[in-house]
Amino acid sequence: MALGYVRPARPDDAGEIARIQLATWRAAYRRILPRHVLDNLDEAYLARRWDAAVRQPPGGTHRVLVAVEQAEQSYLVGFAASGPADAEALAPNEPAGSLGADVVAVTDLLVEPRWGRRGHGSRLLAASVDLWREDGFGRAVAWVFDGDEASRKFLTTTGWEPDGAARALDVDDMLVPQLRLHVAVPTEPVEPAG
Repeated sequence: MALGYVRPARPDDAGEIARIQLATWRAAYRRILPRHVLDNLDEAYLARRWDAAVRQPPGGTHRVLVAVEQAEQSYLVGFAASGPADAEALAPNEPAGSLGADVVAVTDLLVEPRWGRRGHGSRLLAASVDLWREDGFGRAVAWVFDGDEASRKFLTTTGWEPDGAARALDVDDMLVPQLRLHVAVPTEPVEPAG
């Protein structure tokens, strides 16, 4: 069993979060997104964005959490980011505010593939849910790529389900379909699986 834990991200984690994001996207999305788009992602740019998200979140309920694997030394192996649902959480032509003020949107939930199946995703999700409950959120939503079977399976096995919303992202003139999943935020603490 993996020894690991979840903690709030710190500014000095930004570079490692960007590296994990890039490595995970290049492995998990290589059949979903155009290769040249993945190859041209700028790790330094991503690190600056993560630094800003950690140092200056838009509000107190915007969170970035990191998963840490403990071995001879500790490694950052994954991260989750979430905040109140905004325009980015809406489906095309869905009216502003239709999700409600008690809805949180997951923008990222990634574990680097080489650290997968060790409980890090479950710990990230459980820690996020605990914070969402404390913050008064009653429901969570997340967009996933239609072709991202691993993320869909992970979320649906923890109770998430499609809410009927769909969209297609225009990625360098290629439309990439996504569907939105949702789940009620449990009123009691959740134990991570694994």
